Amino acid sequence: MGNLLELKIMRKSALMVFMVLVAYLTNAQNSNNFKNVKYKNLFQEYGYKKKDINKKLSKAYYDVFEGPNRVYFQVGDSMAYVSDVKNKDVRTEGMSYGMMIAVQLEKKDVFDKLWRFSKTYLQHQSGPREGYFAWSFNPETMKQNSPGSASDGEFYYVTSLLFASNKWGNKTGIDYYKEAKGILDAMWSKDGAGNIYNLINTEHKQITFVPEGNNYNWTDPSYHLPAFYEIWAAYAKDGHEEFYMACADTSRVFLHRATHPVTGLNSDYTEFSGEPHPTRWMPPGFRYDSWRVPMNIAMDYVWTGKDAEWKKDYATRFQNFLRSKGLDTYDDQFNLDGTKPDFILQAGPEKKLRHSIGLVSTAATTALIKNDKGSKDFIDAIWNAKLEPYEDGYFDPYYDGLLYLFSLMHLSGNYQIITPN
Repeated sequence: MGNLLELKIMRKSALMVFMVLVAYLTNAQNSNNFKNVKYKNLFQEYGYKKKDINKKLSKAYYDVFEGPNRVYFQVGDSMAYVSDVKNKDVRTEGMSYGMMIAVQLEKKDVFDKLWRFSKTYLQHQSGPREGYFAWSFNPETMKQNSPGSASDGEFYYVTSLLFASNKWGNKTGIDYYKEAKGILDAMWSKDGAGNIYNLINTEHKQITFVPEGNNYNWTDPSYHLPAFYEIWAAYAKDGHEEFYMACADTSRVFLHRATHPVTGLNSDYTEFSGEPHPTRWMPPGFRYDSWRVPMNIAMDYVWTGKDAEWKKDYATRFQNFLRSKGLDTYDDQFNLDGTKPDFILQAGPEKKLRHSIGLVSTAATTALIKNDKGSKDFIDAIWNAKLEPYEDGYFDPYYDGLLYLFSLMHLSGNYQIITPN
């Protein structure tokens, strides 16, 4: 009996060692694969000079973070926030985007200040939402507008913190890895208590619109970041590597279903099947959230190279559709078949369709996929775009500005997987 028990213990121990070894080798393989990724400076390939490219990127950063129309504001000596100045609030979207920009462009001081503010004012430290972040915060009253989470904010927080850990280590004042893993551990602890759930719908293996109530049961295509899951599988080391890789593959299949077979357009909100999801505040359509989808697909193409043939077809369809609407004049909202929508989502003082720099920016990143010299018109369009008020006076240095800066980073080869030093 004793020998049998010892044998079972030995087998169990061997199995545990084997599982740890498999996870380690998988992570090591992913990390090694990332080191072979090639990041193209498409502006340079299309004939623009290196010094002019660097100047344009530096000016975009200055405009968004430092200039008179900046969206970055310091609080004392140790904290700062990114504000949606148009809506006068601080959002996890902008805070986590700001951190990603900072870690990519070697702005450690900016990164640390944004994280300290996020942890102090946005992250819940107790209760059912512990570890999650309030998606909207009022910087004047210094109170949360809404305690609930928008799942994409947490995704960017985790990934940017893992990159910061890889780049700067964890002994310079902030343990970036501990903070990233803390968010993931909190995510996995959510079991529906208090109506709060995992950021990922574990049955469908897809990111939720909001990890709360019925909003756990549908999604936002622009939240789908398959490349981020692969980063987590390589660097989070939280025991969910296989699940994250499965989520990455599921997101790629989802994007096939969510994008129109002719126009390439997707709805802002969808079911997990990819079918449009109507909400009480607007009908299905390609609007502001959707602008991010082509950039996310381009990122996944560059970072992982997976599903390449479909992505090339998608980029061709999407580019051809925008050209058909006039490359210098196309609107920023559509029905999925490309027709003009009856419902227009308002931004600014009036409901109005515009030729928005945010969409011009993300559309240009599809040149990273369809890099056959046939995308020069999209590269030239973003190169000639200016982050300044429209003719009617409308100006959004926050959303337009951040997407513009992201796109310049992608197209100049300055948006990369950060592997451990």
